[in-house]
Amino acid sequence: MDLSVEISKYPLADDYIPAIKDFINRLNATDGISVVGNTMSTQIFGDYDLVMSVLTNEMKRSYEQFGKAIFVCKFIGANLNPALNPHGDN
Repeated sequence: MDLSVEISKYPLADDYIPAIKDFINRLNATDGISVVGNTMSTQIFGDYDLVMSVLTNEMKRSYEQFGKAIFVCKFIGANLNPALNPHGDN
């Protein structure tokens, strides 16, 4: 089963940019998932079990390394990667 996730990270710290960049860089370094970023969120696409495992590990690591943060996520049980369907056609 494929999964698409839109995630935004809001570190509860004055120096928040390093925590966000580290999280996104770790997602980008993961084989088997696709990561698309923009100025408001990051989208992750791939196999359900892999994506959820990566998010579990990287969110935990983020909390341990950078402290408090809020993660806001949306999940849909399909691969909506725009690279696979750039015009949104069905």
